[in-house]
Amino acid sequence: MTSLIRHITVDAADPHALATFWAQVLDGSLAADDFPGDPEALVTTATAVLLFVRVEDPKTTKNRVHLDLQPQDRTRDEEVERLLALGATLQGDHRRPDGTGWVTLHDPEGNELCVERSAAERVGG
Repeated sequence: MTSLIRHITVDAADPHALATFWAQVLDGSLAADDFPGDPEALVTTATAVLLFVRVEDPKTTKNRVHLDLQPQDRTRDEEVERLLALGATLQGDHRRPDGTGWVTLHDPEGNELCVERSAAERVGG
């Protein structure tokens, strides 16, 4: 028998706030027993479970692992705008004139994430 990933764990200064952001990003839900100030917060989505754990050490370097997001019901550019409105910040724009490429963002605590083209955009271009 092999191992399965139970959840992806993310260090956070404010687990509840960061979990709330990611729940909105991924159309997920926080656990019913997670509240502001808790040392952990769990987000369940259709495809993954993310666990946010309080750590006192500030983030100081680039993440060694990050999430690549593929929009399901909108374009890459529409998703980038949605995430910016939720509180993400632009880190790098790697979109090309031919429509390929991706956008790198930071979540509210500075963790990197990338937004790629949707499946429909990949087929069309």
